[in-house]
Amino acid sequence: MTSIKHLQDIAAILRRDSLIMTSEAKSGHPTSCLSAAEILSALFFDSMQYDTKNSNNENNDEFILSKGHASPILYSALFHAGVIKNNLLNLRKINSPLEGHPSPNSLPQLKIATGSLGQGLSVGLGFALAAKLSKRTYYTYVLLGDSEMAEGSNYETIQLASHYKLNNLIGIIDANRFGQQGKTMLSKDIRSYSKIIKSFGWHTIIINGHNIRQILRAIKNAKSQKHKPTMIIAKTFKGRGVSFLENKENWHGNVLSKNLLEKALSELPNPTFPKIKILNPKSIKPKIRKSKLNLPSYPLGSEVNTRVAYGKALAALTISDSRVLAVDAEVSDSTHSDYVKISAPSQFIQTYIAEQDMIGISLGLSKKGYKPYASTFSSFLSRAHDQLRMSAISLASFNVSGAHSGIATGEDGAPQMGLEDIAIFQDLPNSTVLYPSDANSCITLMKNSKDLKGITYIRTTRPKTPVLYKKDEKFPIPGFKVLRQSKKDSAVLIGAGITLHESIRAYALLKKKNKNVAVIDLYCIKPLNEKSLLKFIKSHGSKVIVVEDHHKTGGIGEAIAEAIAQDKTKEKIQFSHLYVSGIPHSGTKDQLLAKHKINFSHIANAVR
Repeated sequence: MTSIKHLQDIAAILRRDSLIMTSEAKSGHPTSCLSAAEILSALFFDSMQYDTKNSNNENNDEFILSKGHASPILYSALFHAGVIKNNLLNLRKINSPLEGHPSPNSLPQLKIATGSLGQGLSVGLGFALAAKLSKRTYYTYVLLGDSEMAEGSNYETIQLASHYKLNNLIGIIDANRFGQQGKTMLSKDIRSYSKIIKSFGWHTIIINGHNIRQILRAIKNAKSQKHKPTMIIAKTFKGRGVSFLENKENWHGNVLSKNLLEKALSELPNPTFPKIKILNPKSIKPKIRKSKLNLPSYPLGSEVNTRVAYGKALAALTISDSRVLAVDAEVSDSTHSDYVKISAPSQFIQTYIAEQDMIGISLGLSKKGYKPYASTFSSFLSRAHDQLRMSAISLASFNVSGAHSGIATGEDGAPQMGLEDIAIFQDLPNSTVLYPSDANSCITLMKNSKDLKGITYIRTTRPKTPVLYKKDEKFPIPGFKVLRQSKKDSAVLIGAGITLHESIRAYALLKKKNKNVAVIDLYCIKPLNEKSLLKFIKSHGSKVIVVEDHHKTGGIGEAIAEAIAQDKTKEKIQFSHLYVSGIPHSGTKDQLLAKHKINFSHIANAVR
């Protein structure tokens, strides 16, 4: 155990570093760092066990700085612990990995990006679940700001963590009572934090966040809990240790001038960093179950929902690999991830109706070696867009499935129809967007996407559709399939999902009238196989009609239009785009496809 005196000295060093770094950078949040100095000192240099030479050691205790704007003090702690060797004075510089908010994109010793407030706790829940699943003994610590406790996503996590009895999850609220615009909602009333969080089934402890002894005692108490997660509410002061900053308003996001920095440093102790020993974690190597993958398949012409095929394929993947997990937001009987409850119940994680939490948990699980497949209705994924964005910045690799996509959802009406989802996922860095049109292609794409890097989105539809492909058909990523073509084609129809089947119907109608067109199944929207796609269009009439069950903005049509616009060859392509406009209404699938002009007859008219 590190002595109290040494931990106090380390806290002083962390404070000094934070002030110097932010003043050198001429930007940052020094006062938010100063309030957390004793907490980080106690955690990194006494309570936590981690391999300083290997931040990817799966047995390490985990720390998440949910209040990511306090990144300088995290960098200082990592530096003095020997985890990083970067020059702290390069904070926020263009060529420095020490960004204004933490990001593994720059600093690989970090697992996740933080700073979009209210998300760290859900990722921590994912870490804690991963420990339980792998039977590892590490703890996950999440440091939250009191301002971000207004974020509803935190309470999604708080209620789920107690449901799963995650006694290995320890949250710490740095309750310094000031946010960006003044006092926080509860300000000094830290007992209300305890009362609220305790009501969700957590163990809570109120402490003086600047008293090292109380911090250590609280952490020890938290580790003694058998069935409850713990929230430590640490009463602190923003700007602690500097007379003209401590507990003063209007300093958030402001740094010190050279003169004020000298004055502040003169008020702080200036000890030498003590010699301490950080304990390595206990080595635990869980067994990973792997067996032959036996994927289902369906006969040609049979009518099957792609969402059912998704669920069946996911069940097969979980049986073959213990790292594959189904994560669902209480719609598993519609997404059909409920097949996993039968095939591998321990690999099914219910997050209930909390889509933001579901994505944060998936990020945490993926960073601990698991392959989550998160499932819900595509329309509900829009509320988790920020979690998806932060997962992409965190370089996460996991899959998301959106069911009930487009107006083909039918009678449920506009609130249930995902019409923005392709745009959301296309816009994410390093994402893959897949849109299978039949059951067998969905199953193969599930297999092909299992080991992809980044976030992979699989869009499924509610209605049954005919099986178009044999079970051994190949579906490379990127790629597309040509289902109809001739040497006399005057145009190319491009569809995916329900509109591919409408395009095939339009082909048959036009064929009867001696009008030849080609039909493409664009099962992979991103990355788009632009070169091959444009080459095919040019060789089949140089005219293309794109039909999609999605809004115009950010969908398939815009992706292809952009590829055409960027084409530097002389041969021009005529482009037509059919899509869903306006706000849909309840109705049958066929009524809605006709009303929004994306059914077979409107496709045929577009060709004419």
